[in-house]
Amino acid sequence: MSTPAMRRSDKTMTDEQALQTIERGFAGRLATVSEDGYPYCIPLLYIWAGNQLFLHGTSALGHLQTNVRREPRVCFEIDEAGEVFEYGRFECDSSLAFRSVILFGRIRIAEDAPVKQWFCERLMEKYGKPNTIRPKNFFPRLDAITVYVMTVERMTGKQQVLPPLSEQWPAKDRTMTPDARP
Repeated sequence: MSTPAMRRSDKTMTDEQALQTIERGFAGRLATVSEDGYPYCIPLLYIWAGNQLFLHGTSALGHLQTNVRREPRVCFEIDEAGEVFEYGRFECDSSLAFRSVILFGRIRIAEDAPVKQWFCERLMEKYGKPNTIRPKNFFPRLDAITVYVMTVERMTGKQQVLPPLSEQWPAKDRTMTPDARP
């Protein structure tokens, strides 16, 4: 697996920070590669458990399942956007506080009904309405879904922390082109 160095190492998150971002994340994007070499990226809800990522989709053979069956190497991205802040005199001297985690690994299809049941239970714990009057843990259409399990081989995390007001413009001018004139 290629492991290019992160260009902005000053923004690198610790593993603990990356795991916290994954655990509280709402949704992410799964990227696979098609037979013709084109990337295919889709947003998905997920469950993080036991250092694995669990996802789901339809049981119908579509673009995602075709790609996964052909090539198990994937990546999954999760992000949290924060506030926009100014650091210099010009509009382009703006940035965004954020956190972003990318997981690299291999994905497989979970064929076992107990795994699908477990996944659906966790999915409803995370995303369902807690006070529903509907029957709990009853999923009559388990055969209509495909559950994917991603084993993580590498994780990277990057963040831009929102600086205190004393470090933002106009209190501090960090204009990238100080000699520019409008």
